[in-house]
Amino acid sequence: APKRQIRLIGEKEAFREAVDLAERRGYKARLRLFCLLKEKNPVPYDQAMNRLNLTPAVLKPLEEAGLIRVEIVEKYRNPLLEMKRLLTGETGRASAMDFSESSPIPVLNEEQQAAAYRICREYDRGIRATYLLHGITGSGKTEVYMELIRHVVEKKKQVILLIPEISLTWQTVMRFYKRFGNRVSLLHSRMSPGERYDQYERARTGDIDIMIGPRSALFAPFERLGLIIIDEEHENAYQSELSPRYDARETAKERARINQASLILGSATPSLESYTKAVLGEYILLKLTRRAKASAALPQAEIVDLREELKAGNRSIFSRRLKELMEDRLKKGEQTMLFINRRGYANFVSCRSCGEAIRCPHCDVTLTLHKDGRLMCHYCGHTVMQPKLCPSCGSAYIAPFGTGTQKIEEMAVKMFPQARILRMDLDTTSKKGGHQEILSAFARGEADILIGTQMIVKGHDFPKVTLVGALAADLSLYAPDYRCGEETFDLLTQAAGRAGRSHIPGNMVIQTYQPDHYSIQTAASQDYESFYSQEMNFRRLLGYPPAVGLLTLTLSDGCEERLEKAAEVLEKMTARFPEHFPGKKLACIGPVNAPVYKVNDIYRKILYIKNENYDILIQIRKMAEACLDGMEGISLQSDLAL
Repeated sequence: APKRQIRLIGEKEAFREAVDLAERRGYKARLRLFCLLKEKNPVPYDQAMNRLNLTPAVLKPLEEAGLIRVEIVEKYRNPLLEMKRLLTGETGRASAMDFSESSPIPVLNEEQQAAAYRICREYDRGIRATYLLHGITGSGKTEVYMELIRHVVEKKKQVILLIPEISLTWQTVMRFYKRFGNRVSLLHSRMSPGERYDQYERARTGDIDIMIGPRSALFAPFERLGLIIIDEEHENAYQSELSPRYDARETAKERARINQASLILGSATPSLESYTKAVLGEYILLKLTRRAKASAALPQAEIVDLREELKAGNRSIFSRRLKELMEDRLKKGEQTMLFINRRGYANFVSCRSCGEAIRCPHCDVTLTLHKDGRLMCHYCGHTVMQPKLCPSCGSAYIAPFGTGTQKIEEMAVKMFPQARILRMDLDTTSKKGGHQEILSAFARGEADILIGTQMIVKGHDFPKVTLVGALAADLSLYAPDYRCGEETFDLLTQAAGRAGRSHIPGNMVIQTYQPDHYSIQTAASQDYESFYSQEMNFRRLLGYPPAVGLLTLTLSDGCEERLEKAAEVLEKMTARFPEHFPGKKLACIGPVNAPVYKVNDIYRKILYIKNENYDILIQIRKMAEACLDGMEGISLQSDLAL
């Protein structure tokens, strides 16, 4: 918000003459102002007027004489100070990462030096390329980023660093703040509009050099942009599903081209699309194959077959091996992270008499039970209290099925009563600063076990964490998406990377009903190349990106009848493909109901079209738009993956 201040601008001789004149003529108000300006220049306008009992009439002759100037200045909020307040609390207790201490410049190992040197050398030669930095978990990609940022900022250029999750903001910003100081700021969706405006203004006016945040930070108004870094580039969070729809990776490539900046894509588990481009030479591939700390090694991963646990009489969500290791960590004073990719207390509530599950009236999904008895839709937010009788048949035999983070927390409390436990999911982090508070407490050692969804196993660095447990590792394998194997591998590999990042060896326990699946096997061995080879064979065999281009057309409407008519129009369009594209092999699937057919009272159908030619798919998208032009209520969204 704009503030006024009084600044002394006159020459020293003119100031002395004004003081002498005020003393001779007894201008006491002027003398009080001169005295204050001698101590502090400038001074806040309101403070000077109230503290010294001044009036505008006192200032006017001094302004006309050119001795002082009343100026308006913009005071922008600094989100780092707000973060400090959240982390330290009213008591001023130091957080796990003290704001006051500076970060020593790390000594890069040979692989880190080689990667940084290559990019910096080419940058100095005017080469602006896209680099894929493929480094195993804990290999020190962040240290390489810092070296590149230092090099670019020294050349009076600015940097944007994208991270996929708001939950990563705290640790990431702290590391960069301790290295680069107040020239760092951040942007994310939990900020108020005013706070976001302030950060955009700080970027526009050159008050900062480095902007950190999720995908929206890509649009920071830097005039001297020299480098864009996308950390964990494989994450789906970089693709916006809301209007305007965009992929931050593709948008970053275009912004880097316009601004003549370099683009770095970093990940321990690169997306198949990016790695394929690197293999084909479109991106420059740089690798980090060992952990940055000489004393740190990749965790020892074990796969537990939950079918065998059941045969042995263990009906708990905790396998015998995981329980044994957790007890060991508690005795040693080390920390454990447990994740399951479902929040809530139970997946759904179902009637044992008629078999009907309680569903959301607005979405084609079941409601999730929470510990306080609420049933909530995680798509539209619809909430009701759990009924005592089945809404369908009136039976009293209704019960929850499945497991969520809240239920895991309850089980852990009973099994390990001596343990201090924290839970982190969308429910516990809904308030502003929720992510930082939980992660800061865990980093300070105020909890032995951290339970959460996938947000807890991405990018965090906790030296005392020596055990990570994936409680239901194959949940994502059942998703109706050709990328489900890739997402499972990414999640498990990233999770394993949280353990043993310091000198203490780490363990990873993967609990699954599909122990032989290649995504789980390769994640356990941290073997990306083996996974890439097997997954690409699957994509080629079934014709999925990046082996083949895929155009996804999504129709949506609140009226189911209108949606059916629109789907018929698109079906007739696909029937004419042989006429419009003779000799071209076009594979069409649909239109079919979307995996979740109704969301917030909106019905959705999907049409998939496969072809290797990008231009043909673009033509088809335009044809679909023309066919549906003028159809009332119909919304068409498209997604093109290559």
